[in-house]
Amino acid sequence: MLSEPKIETLPAQHYAAIRARIPMREMPSLPPLWGEVFGWLASKGIEPAGAPFWNYRVVDMENTMEIDVGVPVAAPVIGNERMIADVLPAGQYVTALYTGNVMDDGLMRATGDLLEWARKNGVVWDKWQSGATGEGWKARVEFYLTNPDDEPDLDKWETELAFKTADS
Repeated sequence: MLSEPKIETLPAQHYAAIRARIPMREMPSLPPLWGEVFGWLASKGIEPAGAPFWNYRVVDMENTMEIDVGVPVAAPVIGNERMIADVLPAGQYVTALYTGNVMDDGLMRATGDLLEWARKNGVVWDKWQSGATGEGWKARVEFYLTNPDDEPDLDKWETELAFKTADS
């Protein structure tokens, strides 16, 4: 189930992440990377400042996706050879809340519904052509709001979609 999309202004958000470049079929291998990011933050004494997320930097269903498996932090951090430090930019975003299983195709359908809503409402995304079949995005984020330790029922999990619109 997807809530009614809305346009809202979000502040810049610093984060630490592992950047993965993988084919679409290998995306189920990404969630364990969060453990590595959380562990790295803990080793530096840095507290997370929000829900973990995936930021789809390049969406290319036919070839390679580029995704940051990230965790928000309150202030800039310095990465290393494995961990990157970056910022989700401030600006206008289309946001919506998906409630349901993220392990089946429900989240993909919800994303399609959000993109269709935006098309019908004349939303222009902050994106560009990347390669022959891909799209680069300034910020196309899925925030995973539900802690699996607190809610084992996948059908009750909440994911916030936040896609950056083009600057006016």
